Amino acid sequence: MKKANKVIARKQLALPLQVLTVLMGLSACSGENKDVPMASVKADKQPVVEVEIAAKTTDVATVNNIDIWPKLAIPLAKDAELEQRISSLMEKMTLEQKIAQMIQPEIRDITVEDMRKYGFGSYLNGGGAYPNDDKHATPADWIKLAEDMYQASMDDSVDGIAIPTMWGTDAVHGHNNVIGATLFPHNIGLGAANNPDLIRDIAAITAKEVMVTGIDWVFAPTVAVVRDDRWGRTYEGYSEDPRIVKAYSHSIVEGLQGKVGDDFLSDQHVISTVKHFLGDGGTEKGIDQGQNLDSEQDLFDIHAQGYVGGLTAGAQTVMASFNSWQGKKIHGEKYLLNDVLKDKMGFDGFVVGDWNGHGQVDGCTNESCAQAANAGLDVFMVPTSAWKPLYENTIAQVKDGEISQARVDDAVRRILRVKFRAGLFEKPSPANRAISGKTELIGAKAHRDVARQAVRESLVLLKNNANILPLAPNSKVLVAGDAADNIGKQSGGWSITWQGTDNLNEDFPGATSIFAGIEQTVDAAGGQAWLSVDGQFDATNKPDVAIVVFGEEPYAEGNGDIDNLEYQRGDKRDLALLQSLKSQGIPVVSVFISGRPMWVNPELNASDAFVAAWLPGTEGDGVAQVLFTEIDGKVNADFVGKLSFSWPTTPQQTSVNVNDEDYQPLFAYGYGLKYGEKSQVSDTLSEDNFASDAKLETLALFERAVKAPWKLIIGTETSMETVSSSIQKNDALTLRTFDKAVQEDARLVNFNGTGMGFVGLISNFPRDLRAYSNSNAALSVLIKTTNKVEKPVMLGVACDRDCRADVDIAGALNESVGTWQTISVDLKCFANQQVEFGNINTPFYIATEGKAEINFSDLLIVPNAANDATITCPAP
Repeated sequence: MKKANKVIARKQLALPLQVLTVLMGLSACSGENKDVPMASVKADKQPVVEVEIAAKTTDVATVNNIDIWPKLAIPLAKDAELEQRISSLMEKMTLEQKIAQMIQPEIRDITVEDMRKYGFGSYLNGGGAYPNDDKHATPADWIKLAEDMYQASMDDSVDGIAIPTMWGTDAVHGHNNVIGATLFPHNIGLGAANNPDLIRDIAAITAKEVMVTGIDWVFAPTVAVVRDDRWGRTYEGYSEDPRIVKAYSHSIVEGLQGKVGDDFLSDQHVISTVKHFLGDGGTEKGIDQGQNLDSEQDLFDIHAQGYVGGLTAGAQTVMASFNSWQGKKIHGEKYLLNDVLKDKMGFDGFVVGDWNGHGQVDGCTNESCAQAANAGLDVFMVPTSAWKPLYENTIAQVKDGEISQARVDDAVRRILRVKFRAGLFEKPSPANRAISGKTELIGAKAHRDVARQAVRESLVLLKNNANILPLAPNSKVLVAGDAADNIGKQSGGWSITWQGTDNLNEDFPGATSIFAGIEQTVDAAGGQAWLSVDGQFDATNKPDVAIVVFGEEPYAEGNGDIDNLEYQRGDKRDLALLQSLKSQGIPVVSVFISGRPMWVNPELNASDAFVAAWLPGTEGDGVAQVLFTEIDGKVNADFVGKLSFSWPTTPQQTSVNVNDEDYQPLFAYGYGLKYGEKSQVSDTLSEDNFASDAKLETLALFERAVKAPWKLIIGTETSMETVSSSIQKNDALTLRTFDKAVQEDARLVNFNGTGMGFVGLISNFPRDLRAYSNSNAALSVLIKTTNKVEKPVMLGVACDRDCRADVDIAGALNESVGTWQTISVDLKCFANQQVEFGNINTPFYIATEGKAEINFSDLLIVPNAANDATITCPAP
């Protein structure tokens, strides 16, 4: 578009004071770097699963070698009587009924009447979707929706045929969408526990809690073998080692579905989904939905082992992956989905897509994709209103011969085979099944006991200088850090909400924060424990020890991708807390909450003991059970966790995996101290993050999702609120998510013109963006307005004090009405208005008093882009 040069807009609108107020109690400062050699701490004990593993190869030229793939010993033989039942049913089905079996819409986009009319084979709730769009929906609400949908699907008065629908849900660490459910440690912590029997128990408990709410089908386990820890789904992987993933996949499928020949798919079990087929953990640079360039041999040796484990346990469904392999999206890859998975490996269940994943195949859209069906996709996961045109287009493509009738019949046969095996034609309706409505099972004490065991076994002790641990429970214990009393943060992503954000402790009834567990343990022994997030304490009551609980903010897929592994890069507020306590002569025990190994050398140096706690879930008291002795000094529970992911030596060492060439981690795969073992970690690990050697990279604020630590907000002149749902409104505007290219990667904001409204990003603490303001950077947003705007539309930034700056972009918007365009603003336009880039807590907002419909996506701060910005300003 035409560039508007040398524009400085005056301040037009008043933002609410909340946006500009200092958020007290949060500060950041960086300690000095110490120029000393790196430590290389090797494992003295490897995990116990002993299976031969091939070293990673580098040959990517060999593709489509079907001999690489084995014929699996799948424990379910074809049943002639069952196949005849399927054939008899299919003979009665119309083409429309068959295609409906292949369509899986989402609960926010269909009604019970839609189910009655179309007879969908299945439906799902996405992360952050609930019955009645109510985050606090009760189990009764979940059961009612399941019952209503089931009855609608069985209404044979509409089409003369009755095929039960089924509900699929992401229960990835417990029934994590339901208030009050038991949430277990995320997979990365379970991998450190290296206990397949425990995993089987966890899966069985998850199945029970899911069955209580009338749901049939779980989208788990994730069996990605993670090779680059920058990936935002690293915590969904059990290990970088395919041996652990293979063993766990077998165990979790048996736990979810029951053992074949025993209680397979009984009233206590659900249908499982092994996902994501194939290679999602091996994308280049750890980019979610990115490109996997591994050879076919590596694809099998590394990335397919979870399918060997899960399918030989009888897994009934497989989910196709978003990623590409050798340049081709898996959803359209016939060789892998059909030739390898179905024909060679012998999988006779069905393949379900991921969230509009078919729309990413070349030549496809969310509304039309014959290529995916022809490649072997049996069920289209098609949330949003795209389900209806996809249904209609698929019918037309079959009639036109673009999709063969044989391919449709194969897909429907597979879907019905799973439904018959699961007993859905014989079982009572969801509300009347054996344990449906037994709400005492959701979050039951016995379930939480198993979760607490999983927490204990997942903890990995990285450092224990002077054997400071275990602690005496009758001590004076200061508990600090913003994760200490934060159940949402300790639970991570996929916890009630999709990203795991916007949760309060009261959203987890029956759960225990890490602090609450410590307090209970210490109080029972006659000690004293108190919470002080910022580490302040009464000088007359100096603590014997400080336990500091800190770590990553919650995130899920897409949002969790990062570009290097340095913890709190450029904003070392947690390090400052550790150093402050240490400088006062207080022994420091760090409990680190994270979804991946991270470069924490400065934090390790400032800690006497350091525990990798991963994402422990709702039973935070399991941490205290390991940190403290019994009152008589006897060890209550020792550390047993061992690293299932290698720990990086530098922030740039993002791909460090056991059996790699030149394998030099800081902590090796399998490392983990027990009580009494000599710590091998010095207090002088190198703190050089090599930042001076690194090119300043583009800072993504919103790219497919809001990036941590930012939160999306909407407001008016008198109020502000954090966005916590897919549709949120106030008196001035309505904000909603929509799919531009991939799932929920854009936002639509309708300003109604009744008064000033704004949408923006905010952080709980100020961010130092001086490196960008000093690098000739520009704030860039991909944006579109549906209609011409009549009043100023202000794009701006704000500080943690009463300072802000904005520019009017109405003219630029009106130059390209109805078309996506990139508007970029030279950061000098804001600096000229006295914005302090060392203290930015709102790096972006759009505000207007007028009526406007504005779409935005891909919000970035781009270094060295000011000269090419669409809105530029002279130096001050």
